[in-house]
Formats: sequence, structure tokens, C-alpha cells
Amino acid sequence: MDPAPLFPQPIDSRLPRIHSLLLARYGRPAPRDQRDPLSQLIYSLLASRTKTEDSNDVMRGLQRRYASWEELRDAPPAEIEQAIAGVTFPEVKAPRIQAALMGITARYGSLTLDFLAKYRTDKIREWLEGFEGVGAQVSAAVVNFSTLRRRALCVDANHLRVTQRLALTPRADAAITEERLMRLVPEDWDAAMLDEHHSLVKLHAQTLCTFSEPKCGGCPLLAECPFGKKTVGQG
Repeated sequence: MDPAPLFPQPIDSRLPRIHSLLLARYGRPAPRDQRDPLSQLIYSLLASRTKTEDSNDVMRGLQRRYASWEELRDAPPAEIEQAIAGVTFPEVKAPRIQAALMGITARYGSLTLDFLAKYRTDKIREWLEGFEGVGAQVSAAVVNFSTLRRRALCVDANHLRVTQRLALTPRADAAITEERLMRLVPEDWDAAMLDEHHSLVKLHAQTLCTFSEPKCGGCPLLAECPFGKKTVGQG
């Protein structure tokens, strides 16, 4: 069981207000199909800097090609790289995935992450982040999106961009940004609510708050956003 919250109920209402505005604009996201923790780890390592549909296609291809994750672990490295060619940087991700699978087997004795359910969230994330390529974004995705279903906020590149433009926290990397955002999260937001928030922010980043051509004039968050006000000449 997780320890008591480190921070009191926040008096800052920006995050709940932003969530409500995004919910009104986009509607409630479809419920997530929760993977087991190991499958979520593999997916999250694949998905970095890759479109969701491409990551899903590659994940389905791996599941068709290999009868078990043990078979993927034991496959020739060149074969794994070819199997995940549909994601970005397969030459980097293939050895990282294989090394993680081998490392889990060596550290636990078998290839599973189900045993992590008995540990506190911070200990799970520390354990996962011991593997190359597993940082705060990936560990948050594993604990929040998988059947572990713990409180964490996955801050990917999309989420980081929106957060920085909204000036919700000072500019920082994903790990520090998540820590600061969690200070703004109401105590009654459970794991599912944090997942919903991530999904809404990601959708907004991909729809309006894009990297190269943000559509600030039609943004439901314009009144909250220093970047948007400056862009449209209101700041």
C-alpha cells in the first residue's frame, strides 16, 4: 500500500479547471485496455517518440510473431530490430527491450512483473528505472496504465509541451515536471483520473497544441495560457 500523500489538498485550482475545459471540448476518453505490467513496459519502450497507431501496430506484430515474451527475449538481436522496424529508432529500442527482459529474468528468476503489485509505487518505479531507457515517463506509464493501476502522471513529450506553454510549472524534464504537477493534483484524483487527464492533455497536444503550428485562437485553454495569449496578441 502507498504511503500517505506527501502534500496537502492543493489550493491551486488550475489543474482541475484545465481538466474540465478539456473534458468539455473532447469528451471523456475511451477506457484504456490495461495490459499486464510487463507488456506495458515493452509497449512503453516501443512508443517513445512514435505515433500511437504505429506503436500499437508493432506491439500487435510482436504478439503475433512470438508465442511468449520469453521467445522475444531469446530472439537474435537483428531479428528483434527487424520486428520493431515500424517504430522510431528500432536500432536503439531493440537492444534496450531485450536487455530489460534479460535483466528482469536475472533479477527475479522468471520473466514477469506481476510481483511488483506487492510493493509501494515509489519502490516499483525505482526498480523499473534501473533498466536502460526506463525513465520517469516509462515508469509512470507502467504503474498507471497497467493492471498495477497506481497514482502517477505520465509526462510524455506532448504533455510536457502543453504544461510548459500553460506555465503550470517551471521548465524542467519529465521527472521534475511530474513531481511538480503532482503537487497540483487533488487528493481525490485516483489512478483512473490521472490516466484520463494524461489522455486529454495528449489529445489536446496532438489536435490543437501542436509543436509547429499551434491553433491558439480556437483553444479552450486560451484564457489559462500565457503562450497562447502571446501568440494571438492578447498578452
